[in-house]
Amino acid sequence: MAAGNPLLRSIQRPLRLAFALPEKLLDRVFPGHWNPLYNLGALGFFMYWIVAGSGIYLYIFFDTGLTEAYQSVEYMTNDQWYLAGVMRSLHRYASDAMVLFMVLHVMREFALDHYRGSRWFSWITGAPVIVLLIVSGITGYWLVWDRLAQYIAIKTTEFFDWLPIFGVPIAANFVAPESLDDRFFSLMIFLHIAAPLFLLFALWIHLARIAQARSNPPRGLAAGITAALLALSLVKPAVSHAPADLSTMVTSVNLDWFYLGLYPLVDMFSAGAVWGALAFFGLTLMAMPWMPPLRRPAPAEVHLEHCNGCRRCVEDCPYEAVAMQPRSDGASFDLEAVVNPDLCVSCGICSGACPSSMPFRRRSDLVSGIELPDFTIADLRNRIRKACARLSGDVRILLIGCNNAARVERLTNAETAAVSLPCSGMLPPPFIDYVLARGLADGVFITGCREGACYNRLGQGWTNARIDRQRDPHLRRRVPRERIARCWAGPLDDKALAGEIGRFAARLRTLPAAAPRPAGPPPAPGGQKAAAQ
Repeated sequence: MAAGNPLLRSIQRPLRLAFALPEKLLDRVFPGHWNPLYNLGALGFFMYWIVAGSGIYLYIFFDTGLTEAYQSVEYMTNDQWYLAGVMRSLHRYASDAMVLFMVLHVMREFALDHYRGSRWFSWITGAPVIVLLIVSGITGYWLVWDRLAQYIAIKTTEFFDWLPIFGVPIAANFVAPESLDDRFFSLMIFLHIAAPLFLLFALWIHLARIAQARSNPPRGLAAGITAALLALSLVKPAVSHAPADLSTMVTSVNLDWFYLGLYPLVDMFSAGAVWGALAFFGLTLMAMPWMPPLRRPAPAEVHLEHCNGCRRCVEDCPYEAVAMQPRSDGASFDLEAVVNPDLCVSCGICSGACPSSMPFRRRSDLVSGIELPDFTIADLRNRIRKACARLSGDVRILLIGCNNAARVERLTNAETAAVSLPCSGMLPPPFIDYVLARGLADGVFITGCREGACYNRLGQGWTNARIDRQRDPHLRRRVPRERIARCWAGPLDDKALAGEIGRFAARLRTLPAAAPRPAGPPPAPGGQKAAAQ
């Protein structure tokens, strides 16, 4: 994370730990994939649909006009509180929740270093989402046309009048009651409808380059949050201030800090200073993916002599960094894998998906159809053999971990050896068979990021599916499942992980002594025979 940049590491590490603790606590309340902190982006998108749906309903009752606007909102709030009033409150609280989820999402992605390298596009396209979301919220407050809306209108126009882009000061429209007419509300309605439409388009672009993007949270989590917002709407309904009166000055208002937190700064400092601060913040946000440039590991490489064009690497890559194209080497297969180095993050998941990642091979060099130059499949086999060779306990466990989760090297001892991978999804299932069949260890324990919080999004799910024989390349039936354990643990879970390893060791002691089985003839180095498991 943030390799070679001590300043970024000093910010990201505490922030990542600040997320890790509530994530751990929420995992005790929710199933792993329901944890709200693992679904921040999806929850923000879900709030958008709640806001859009409730907004359409409220528009049916809304009247434009200097007095009609306020009166129609009051009618919804008081006379038809049981439906329209609840919908107004739901609209308000879902809007606030959308901002909250967005801010937490941005902070967590920064903490996890998910904004540089191949992820720069999603980070950059997220900036317009922030602007459009704030514009949507502010124009919504204007439509109520109460004392808060009057305060916002005056401060906003004075703020924009500092820019030399208007021929006459637009704040002059709010100096007296006769300076404002009903066309103001027609403009506000247009802006309040147009901004969310542009926001939806910006969200679509934001997700365009994310493979298998999750734009919807788990249904149970979505239902629970909706119920919570409805309960809040009933217990503490949203209400208006007194009606706007341009003949008087607004002296006191209750601000919605999710959308209007900037306005006190406009009161405290000059408009120029606030514009300068916003420009600095915006430019810094946009430039962050290259401040400094990420020191990226070498991207995955394809070895055509071991590639049969099976497409598994394409289907499993979380970043769409691998594609298929017509064969270029004259082999009998139709297609070959090609890696886009600009999208590859060197997670190694493609190596774990390749059917030629077979450690039993003896007749040729161990080379996979696709692998990381800095961490080849041959390197993986060598590291596993060296780690297992150091085991001397009565029960020997090979611990396979992930660089982005619990530090497995801290848990090594006489009966536990550890090998850490860029992602647990890099582990080809035949390596589990290899370790147990050759008697290198009595059991294999696999760990990685917390359930539902995979650093590389899909690696944890693919690992589970391969071991459970639900996804190719799957674990062979001959492999004794009682000698395999899994526990998904985060950076703060060393103690819990050690406990699970201890229980696994105790279980292994109750099993009959493991004896290496004959390895049998090695599979072919490539082609369909290598894929058969």
